[in-house]
Amino acid sequence: MTQTQGTSIRPPADPPRRSSVFARLAGWSQRRRWAALAVWLLVVVATAVGAQAVGSAWKNDFSLPGTESQEVTDLLEKHGAVQAGDTVEIVFKSDGGVAADRDAVTKVADAVRVSPGVADVRTPFDDPSAVSGDGRIWFATVTLTGLSTDVPAEDIRTIIDIAQDAETDTLQVEVGGGAVREAQEESGGAAEGAGMLAALVILVLLFGSVLAAALPLITALFAVGGAIGVITMASHVFTVADFTPPIMMLVGLGVGVDYALLIFYRFRHELLRGAEPADATRTALDAAGRTVFFAGCTVIIALLGLVTLGLGSLQGVALSVALTVLVTMAASLTLLPALLAVFGKRLRRNVMKKVAKAERKGKAEGAGWRRMAAGVQRRPFAALLVAVVALLALCAPALDMRLGFADAGNDAESTTSRQAYDLMAEGFGPGFNGPLVVVAEGGAETSEELRRTLDEFPGVAAATPPMPSRDGVLGTVLAFPDSAPQDEATEDLVRALRDGGLDAFEARTGAEVYVGGATAAEVDFSETVADRLPLFVAVVVGLSSLLLLLVFRSVLIPLKAAVLNLLSIGASMGVMTLVFQHGWFGVQPGPIEAFLPVMIFAIVFGLSMDYEVFLLSRIHEEWERTKDSAHAVREGLATTGRVITAAAAIMIVVFGAFLLSPDRMMQQFGLGLAVAILLDALVIRCLIVPAVMQLLGDRAWWLPKGLAKCLPRVALEGSPREPAAPVRG
Repeated sequence: MTQTQGTSIRPPADPPRRSSVFARLAGWSQRRRWAALAVWLLVVVATAVGAQAVGSAWKNDFSLPGTESQEVTDLLEKHGAVQAGDTVEIVFKSDGGVAADRDAVTKVADAVRVSPGVADVRTPFDDPSAVSGDGRIWFATVTLTGLSTDVPAEDIRTIIDIAQDAETDTLQVEVGGGAVREAQEESGGAAEGAGMLAALVILVLLFGSVLAAALPLITALFAVGGAIGVITMASHVFTVADFTPPIMMLVGLGVGVDYALLIFYRFRHELLRGAEPADATRTALDAAGRTVFFAGCTVIIALLGLVTLGLGSLQGVALSVALTVLVTMAASLTLLPALLAVFGKRLRRNVMKKVAKAERKGKAEGAGWRRMAAGVQRRPFAALLVAVVALLALCAPALDMRLGFADAGNDAESTTSRQAYDLMAEGFGPGFNGPLVVVAEGGAETSEELRRTLDEFPGVAAATPPMPSRDGVLGTVLAFPDSAPQDEATEDLVRALRDGGLDAFEARTGAEVYVGGATAAEVDFSETVADRLPLFVAVVVGLSSLLLLLVFRSVLIPLKAAVLNLLSIGASMGVMTLVFQHGWFGVQPGPIEAFLPVMIFAIVFGLSMDYEVFLLSRIHEEWERTKDSAHAVREGLATTGRVITAAAAIMIVVFGAFLLSPDRMMQQFGLGLAVAILLDALVIRCLIVPAVMQLLGDRAWWLPKGLAKCLPRVALEGSPREPAAPVRG
């Protein structure tokens, strides 16, 4: 090296490292803590006020262009058929028979006929087939002006009130139909309240402080409140199903608490290492904040995969829940640091006090998890075999899963829809609760021959006289199956009618025949979901695996994560099948709601990645530091085992609380999510992941050199060389 007088030339100093966007975000939230809190409070209040002012416009759109049931609906609307609208049945029961209560029936029919949303009323005096064989049960059919999703719930409740006002000591009047089920007001809020209370208890037990426990919960509530307000207002512009808010609450609370907890736990870890609260917050965001960001992106990718299914309002549900996850992620990265800045010193005192108390008792944090990890590492094959066999056993019942929709037969016995369902089944047979709408193009003679053909068709209990469209082009016959709407025999009847059962009739008359109606539409929906499921799974698994490939720069890690997540989801589907389809634990047997498997898959696949990313990021951090894969697995599990278990426990109680819901769909949803998270946290993260990582060793981080050159570097952990800059204010 050359020298000049009084001067030496030295290598240039390394330029100062630029802090990550997560660290800068934490710094801003700390310096502007009150502004951050004010912004979030303003967002929640503004969205709540806006939602209250404009109200909601939820709409269930299960239309499926290209299916036969949708073609029937379109034809009926095109030709001005009254049957284009959904129907409501007003069911009467009296020992005196229909003649004795003629005045009451006529009075109800006249009042309903002039009610808003009603196109026509057909009384038992117009149709003798609407009277049971013993004459004790009869019904009037109310045709609405449109589909039940288009008729305001207030109009349906008006019909219910008119009918039930006619009840006497000797005359029972009940109202049934899909529109009635949707309009019935059910008590809500108990599940959400129970879930939040249970989450608070778990957090208090985890941190030993009400303040520390409250911060993740406050963060989640702010995020969920803002997201629901936005979606409520957006329902006036987009198609959003009426069951979206409880699902948003369900997922938002679980994810919101989860994300905030992961960051808060890293903040606590940094405090124990001696960092000041401001520096601890910045480091927590720089490490756990990245984990939350990538985990949240995985959940959003999985939810957006539902868009590939093209299933009407299900797309609105997916976008709404994805927005909820996005808002909870934003709250964890901006609102939580502001709260930590306000309460940081008090939190540090609480943390140090609890740790000192544990040390006096001789308890070392993470020691139990290290011992468990070491035990799995000693016998990785045995642990892997037992865990995988158990999961596969739980997956097996899902192979027999039958998709469908709950009907009034699954409602609470106290509801008018359930009582109307039971009366119809008692008086006319179970198939009268789910008639098939069979449409033929042709005149009166063709329609009458269609009725005779259906009357003689195996599996059809009865067929109504044909009802012509206003332009005379179509004839509509209602065919009542021998079996209930949810029975497999009814699905078989729909397929039999469509797959050649009416070919002879079409050949004789030259008329095209279409089979539709609510029951047929449910069959179409279930088959469409089943047909498109492989594409959906491929999109979600592929995009999520690509994200993990970028984050961990490993080929085997994404592959392992995908297989294990599929195992936990399959096992949860198996448990759902056993409980709700086969009737375990006294549950009324019935099909699994057709759209739930794809919803649960999207949500669970994303949430499972949370724990995968959080655990593996700590393992990767230790492996980068020591290059000892066995040690990295033990330390990763020791430092994350407690928080992953607590986060999973919170999700389980939040999701499990929805078993308290009166709605069967929400019960299935809550059970499926709770079981999947339970298996993921206990079986997969505690047994299978340590075993697999032990067997793979350093090969777990293998990446072909050619691929390594092509992939951009996406650091999940903050650089250990980067000093934590002090944050003032």
